[in-house]
Amino acid sequence: MPKQKTELLAPVGNVESFYAALNAGADAVFMGLQEFNARGRASNFTRSMFQLAVMKAHEKRVKVYVTLNVLIKNKEIDQLLDILAFLDAVKVDGVIIQDWGVFFIAHKYFPRLVLHASTQMGNHNSVGVNFGASKGIVRTVLARELTMPELETIVSKSKAELEVFVHGALCYSFSGMCMFSSYLGGQGANRGICKQSCRRVYQDGGEQHALFSLKDNEQIENLQKLVELGIHSLKIEGRMKSADYVFQVCRAYRMVLDDPRNIQTASQMLELDMGREKTSWFLGGNVSDGITDDSSIGIKVGEVTDINRKFISFTSQVKLENGYRVRIRNASDNEQLYVKLEDFSQHGNIYQVASDLYGKVAKGDDVLLVRIKTQSFSSRLGNVNTLPELKKVPVRKLEIRKGLTFEARPPQKPVLFVRIGSPEWLPKLRFDDYDAVILSYKRSDWDKFDPHSTIYQANKQKIRIELPKFISEKHIDFYNDLVSRAFNAGFHHFFIGHLSQKLLLPVGARVSCNENVYVLNDAAARMLHDEKITDFTYPLENDLDNLLSMTNKQGIVPLYFYPQLFYSRMPVKINEKGAFADETNKKYRILVKDGITIVYPSLPVALFHYRKQLEKNGFNRFLIDYSGEIMTANVVKRVLKKYLDSEAVQPSTNFNFKLGLK
Repeated sequence: MPKQKTELLAPVGNVESFYAALNAGADAVFMGLQEFNARGRASNFTRSMFQLAVMKAHEKRVKVYVTLNVLIKNKEIDQLLDILAFLDAVKVDGVIIQDWGVFFIAHKYFPRLVLHASTQMGNHNSVGVNFGASKGIVRTVLARELTMPELETIVSKSKAELEVFVHGALCYSFSGMCMFSSYLGGQGANRGICKQSCRRVYQDGGEQHALFSLKDNEQIENLQKLVELGIHSLKIEGRMKSADYVFQVCRAYRMVLDDPRNIQTASQMLELDMGREKTSWFLGGNVSDGITDDSSIGIKVGEVTDINRKFISFTSQVKLENGYRVRIRNASDNEQLYVKLEDFSQHGNIYQVASDLYGKVAKGDDVLLVRIKTQSFSSRLGNVNTLPELKKVPVRKLEIRKGLTFEARPPQKPVLFVRIGSPEWLPKLRFDDYDAVILSYKRSDWDKFDPHSTIYQANKQKIRIELPKFISEKHIDFYNDLVSRAFNAGFHHFFIGHLSQKLLLPVGARVSCNENVYVLNDAAARMLHDEKITDFTYPLENDLDNLLSMTNKQGIVPLYFYPQLFYSRMPVKINEKGAFADETNKKYRILVKDGITIVYPSLPVALFHYRKQLEKNGFNRFLIDYSGEIMTANVVKRVLKKYLDSEAVQPSTNFNFKLGLK
């Protein structure tokens, strides 16, 4: 049987980059509509323009995948149904999704759609890939944080197509597990409007550093290895980038895929992608140089030599041409200002161009080349009035919405769950105060875990054992053994951090999902119900309005917690106290758990004062989470009293609960 051709997948954020991708030799493109995609700030496509793009791509035998890879709020389900009906009719080649609610609706009501699991779904091992495949997901976009040996093992076990990012920007946190942007004002990365918190400068021990800003991904040196492994699709990041970027990068990777001997020429081309410094990161086997203190994009070419009210002069080490774009980086405050080169004069390596930047830049400021113009690409796709009428499947919205609800007997009184992050918390708790105790231990604690000890056995009906949201391929056997030992000792109820972890549990185990398995809508709740999930937990970044809009009110509402703002496999260098602050002097702290770097805010989120309102509206399962808490003498007694009295905790925050998740 002939080996399947490796697909080169290019980003498309507008019409120009669409043509750039086609001209550069992409086998497929991924692009978003103006609704529901993880690059909400890109230009994206209206439905009629998208239909035109699909037709033009198919004429060139290029596939089109649409990015529907965000979380859907409950009131958006009708809009989602309209979009799915459109995509079904336009015959898109694949739909990239994150939300299990979107999966449930698409799979059940639009079965012709080919579904791809977004990297936002957090698939990082063979268990995740094969669980998705068992549900009908054709392709999984793997987490960027995998090592080459891990990738090799996943490929050997995979029952689905695999897609890997080979070039472009990297997120500090695992995709789908970042809440920093959401915490800073409700602009959730999982909703497509990330504020790029990892690119910001933070105060660290009296100094300012971009602590979490990663270099850009470049896998040109590993390209042949990925091809030999049988990775189905090689993905270039960059729907926010220019058409020049798309053309330059796509053409470079095309050259090497067609003939590996072109690697030196391709590598030189990639030096002009106008991105950040490059790293091969985990796939390359060395992350020590992965973070850069300079989060700017572009190539430094010179410095400002003179500025007046009409002109700016600067040096450049490379030859600049009309249509190029440079960025001026203010040395004192890192402000970045753009200048397009038009009708400039040149004297040796000094360029003079008309500018209104007087007073904003100064002599000595850096000049970075951020855009070259190798060729022009059309901004027109055609006349939308000539489009054929789409034959859409009728969508019975009311009937579908009714089908998303399910009945569950509410408890007679409020049910209180508590989560602890280490065995040291056990003496602090009175098990009689809680209906369930979730053990969220690190591996070294589980190594010492004796399920037959008195304290565990005496409370085994209340104890829930929780699995982490990241389990590397090499630790699958560890957690398989853990749950087997616990189950055989009488602990039959488990919390999972990824829906695929169901596959790790013994037959007969009761399964609940923590907040990492996102339930922002009734469709996701129905999906978990059909998966025989006993309890699910609403997301930490949820808001009150969305929660009250839910018909399925059986979930656990977190009322006290420290959100994990970053959850990363990437180590970070910081002062010995592990604390830092942002530009508004909000303080944060770092904890490393099982090799994962977790960033917490210094203040908890506390919502006890909403408890009576929630109970009145049908919610009566609640969570107090101490896994991110710093242990003090009376913290348990103090927090429990606030819960019982439905009182606010001071100091604390409401996260998005009142202001809203955008």
